[in-house]
Amino acid sequence: MIPLKSENDLRALELSGAICGRVLKKLGEACRAGVKTAALDSLAQELIRKAGAIPAFKGYKGFPANVCISVNEEIVHGIPSERLLREGDIVGLDLGVNMDGFFTDAAITVAVGVISAEKAKLIQVAREALRAGIKEARPGNNLSDISHSIQSHVERNGFSVVRQFVGHGIGRALHEEPEIPNFGRAHQGPVLKSGMVLAIEPMVNAGTWESEILENGWTAVTRDRLPSAHFEHTVAVTEKGARILTGG
Repeated sequence: MIPLKSENDLRALELSGAICGRVLKKLGEACRAGVKTAALDSLAQELIRKAGAIPAFKGYKGFPANVCISVNEEIVHGIPSERLLREGDIVGLDLGVNMDGFFTDAAITVAVGVISAEKAKLIQVAREALRAGIKEARPGNNLSDISHSIQSHVERNGFSVVRQFVGHGIGRALHEEPEIPNFGRAHQGPVLKSGMVLAIEPMVNAGTWESEILENGWTAVTRDRLPSAHFEHTVAVTEKGARILTGG
């Protein structure tokens, strides 16, 4: 069962999403050479708490940090540490916010200084893939129309989409039904209805789609160790089309 949200729910989610988007933007601006990823995690906690909300990831299934920070070949669920960002890195920032029991989730990938042309294209295509998926989030479409549009755009540009990790429903919990793969045939699966809220999140690899989990049990990396980019918005399906709730 995919839960439907009322207009009051959507307003509450928009408040949560505004915090999520605002904090994520500040984290992206703070990604500079010489900055420790642990410092970004501390900043995330400070900004979320200051806004009167709770970091949604901290402690979720044992995750030890406030924000997932994934660098270069890391796809998702990177754990902040004493690692220093370096010129030429790309950094995936994935953030969840709980505001009065309403959860939102968003991600961006940013450049540290000057990056290679390949990394720049990877970021651009991943961002465009998110837009393509969001465009399909409207009543009457099937869930897989989102998936198919993402995969089509990514592969048309010579990259691959991750299979092991998917988007998800969100709202009163961080993860709700349905799962939203970033690949698949169009016109399959549940019919989208007004009131559904979805976290759409393409994860795009420069090389193979295959991934591995590091020994910490969390961080996913590309099997070929080529770079990966990740973008995400929390989106409501409405009669007027997709409504982005995470401030973008």
